[in-house]
This record gives sequence, C-alpha cells and structure tokens, in this order.
Amino acid sequence: MGRAAYYIVKECRVQFRDKDIWAGTKKPDYGRVVDICTSTAQKELIGPGLLAICAPIAVGLLLGPYALGGFLAGMIVVGQLLAVFMANAGGAWDNAKKMIEDGVYGGKGSEAHKAAVTGDTVGDPLKDTAGPAINPLIKVMNMVSLLLLGVIMKFSLYGGTHKLVGGVMALVCVGAIVWGVLQSKKETPGLMDSDSES
Repeated sequence: MGRAAYYIVKECRVQFRDKDIWAGTKKPDYGRVVDICTSTAQKELIGPGLLAICAPIAVGLLLGPYALGGFLAGMIVVGQLLAVFMANAGGAWDNAKKMIEDGVYGGKGSEAHKAAVTGDTVGDPLKDTAGPAINPLIKVMNMVSLLLLGVIMKFSLYGGTHKLVGGVMALVCVGAIVWGVLQSKKETPGLMDSDSES
C-alpha cells in the first residue's frame, strides 16, 4: 500500500507541474493514477498469493499430512484471533477520533485530536482491509490443502511413494515463499531520494 501511495503521489507531482492544469484549461489525467493504483495492487498481491498457496503445500510435502492438519488448525485459530483483534483495534481508534471531535479531551484542533487522527490513519486500513483480508487467506489455504491432499500423500517425504519429486516440489514452494517475503520487504525505489529533496 505504501509503494502504491508513493507512485500515486509521484504521478500527482508530475501532473501538478503542468501549467495548463493549474489554469483550468486542461483536465488532469485521472486514468494514469487509476492505472498506477490497479497495476501496483495486482503486482503486490503476487507475494501474499504465493504465500497462501505454497505454505500448505510445502508443509504437507516436507512434514506430511498430519503436520498439514496441525498447520491448518493453528492457522485458523490464529487467523481468526488476529482478524478480530484488527477489527476491534481499528474500530477503537476510529471511535476515539470521533469522540475527540465531539469535544472530549479538547475537541478538534487539540493535541489529542492530532494524535487521534494519526491513530485513525492506522485504524481505518486495519479494520477495513487488513483484518477482513485474513478470511480469504484462511479459505485459500484450506482449499489448496483439500484439493492437493492426494498429491501431498503421494509425494510427501514422510510416507509418500515419490519422495524425490515431492522434495523438488517442496523446494519450489519454499523458494516462492522466500521470494514473496523478500518482495514485501523491498524498499520503494527513489523514496529516500524524494524525501531528501522535499
């Protein structure tokens, strides 16, 4: 999300340099900003998608079907708790800002309101996007596990008949997971340079 926001801000700065847009004789290119948002969102979903698909396959192939069952049980319990935490924490931050805007702790413009706005900046995506996104993640991991259970039992390193093929498939899955994690930790190119300029 941060990378998408950076690219959108960069595009807005480019368009703001156009004198015709400031004069009102030319409309901004809204489509360009929408394209940046869409393409960045699709690109950034590859890593989490690989994680959701490859993690149960890797666990099943490397540790066997019983370990996969334990992995799924733990993932469901932890995912549900994390989703509830995100929804409640985000809602609390949002309600705190609204309460301060109603006059408690100094009302609008106070230091408490500035802090609450900062908290709400985290709280809104927490309750509106990150928390609800855990539900489809749980569903995808369960569905992949169910659909590939026969493959996992045949190629698993514990009890499978084709262990070499299973080992190669597990290595590919682990490599995809590592790539997805590294992509998520990648810095936005040029972000530090533009910060130093402004």
